[in-house]
Amino acid sequence: MTNDQKDNLFVLVKSLTKSEKRQFTLYVGRMDSNENSKFLNLFHLLDKMNRYDEKIILNKGIVTKQQLSNLKAHLYKQILVSLRMNPMHKNIRIQIREQLDFATILYQKGLYKQSLKVLEKAKILARKHEEKNVAYDIVELEKIIESQYITRSLSNRSETLIQESEELRIQNNLTTKLSNLSLQLYERLIKAGYAKSDQEFREITQFFYENLPKFDYDSLGFREKLWYYKAHVWYSFLTQDFLSTYRYASKWVKMFEESPSMISIHPVFYLKGNNYLMESLALIKYPSKFKEVLKQMLYWTTHESFPKNDNLKALSFQFYYNNKLNIHFLEGSFERGLILIPEIKKGIKDFCNQIDPHHIMMFYYKISCIYFGSEDYENCIIYLDKIISNKKLKMREDLLCFSRVLNIFAHYEAGFDYHLESHLRETYKFLIKMNDLHEVQKAMIRFVRGLGDIYPHELKTAFEALYEELRQYENDPYERRSFLYLDILSWLESKIKNEPIAKIISKKASSINRKERSSISPLSRDLR
Repeated sequence: MTNDQKDNLFVLVKSLTKSEKRQFTLYVGRMDSNENSKFLNLFHLLDKMNRYDEKIILNKGIVTKQQLSNLKAHLYKQILVSLRMNPMHKNIRIQIREQLDFATILYQKGLYKQSLKVLEKAKILARKHEEKNVAYDIVELEKIIESQYITRSLSNRSETLIQESEELRIQNNLTTKLSNLSLQLYERLIKAGYAKSDQEFREITQFFYENLPKFDYDSLGFREKLWYYKAHVWYSFLTQDFLSTYRYASKWVKMFEESPSMISIHPVFYLKGNNYLMESLALIKYPSKFKEVLKQMLYWTTHESFPKNDNLKALSFQFYYNNKLNIHFLEGSFERGLILIPEIKKGIKDFCNQIDPHHIMMFYYKISCIYFGSEDYENCIIYLDKIISNKKLKMREDLLCFSRVLNIFAHYEAGFDYHLESHLRETYKFLIKMNDLHEVQKAMIRFVRGLGDIYPHELKTAFEALYEELRQYENDPYERRSFLYLDILSWLESKIKNEPIAKIISKKASSINRKERSSISPLSRDLR
């Protein structure tokens, strides 16, 4: 991201649609005194600028250098106020909090009955839509009002409010614990990837169960179940129990589709649930179910009831194209995957302020894999270099490791022998530093290092030997993660049989589709 995009006010102005700009101008113009105000002039100037340049602003004479910071802060706030009034941004959470604000104003004016009436309606709405944090705030305000103005509408009014408050407190406390656990597991996955040893597995498992709160499952509401499923999705990802990932991600998505109204209220969670469900289906190699889920997600995201905003557009782009790439990996249809690359590059540019660097690097890795499978090794190397040379990327160590390993094989395939030795040394040092040098990686590096001593007529035998050596690790709980990032066995098969890797993977995909998914069917029937 370039420096000119880092000014928050400039980014906000540039994110506005034509209708939002028009509304802001009307909002400001409701008072004649604002017509020639400094902040409105600054808004128009920023709107016309292609890149943020403070010198241009100061040269226009709108404001002095000493006043600029305060003026920008004021304009930023006014834009947010205007956006909050836009019907497009008024989701159910904002509507409920707006009612709470109205009730607070009525209470401060001493209009207690009117305030309580608004609060009661807002509380019903909050409970209906699982907005229990704001429901708790509503009950607490009701308690304050009742302590000053006894309505005498119910003889047990105080007891009812106390019971409601305690019930919501317990539910919110449970949600907080589950969401904290979920976030901690997600952070670990993003930073380090899958468990690499028995010790890591034990550490993760101990941490998970020590921090998983005790509760009665049947008493959980929608929101509590959502965080419960999320925590289990992250735990099963970390421990590479991908059938469990499928199981809990299925529950997550099914819960939304059984309550369609919740999709429009929590669209981000719905999108993410589908994304993790498809990711698990890709990992257990279930392409037919994968396509079914992708089709269903596309149906809901294009439905008229699905909210429209920049965040959801960015997430929809990210999850849709990420999983379109995954289906090409599953089926070996790399040539068809090339068609997606220009669309992905455009999306990364359009949503550069919404997509974080980690997920952009994930796109680059998958693009490089598409090029590798299409035997376009030079473009593969170009996209891998975007990851390897990114010194600011401090997360997903396994992504960095396997980018370097794939880079070695891409250089070998491209015939760039003069770079191979230096890449081998750098990769070896990097893996040692990351403490990520496992048997599969050691074997691959040994093989590439020894290629110079192998005569052409001995290559097939060497590939066969490496294939047999690596195949024993395919089902190893910690070594197999290497095959999740890089299908090295299919690449070796392509060398042994002298066939394109795409053809090898395509044959495997056809075989998978014909098999009975007996190990998954029970989970599909019983997602409890």
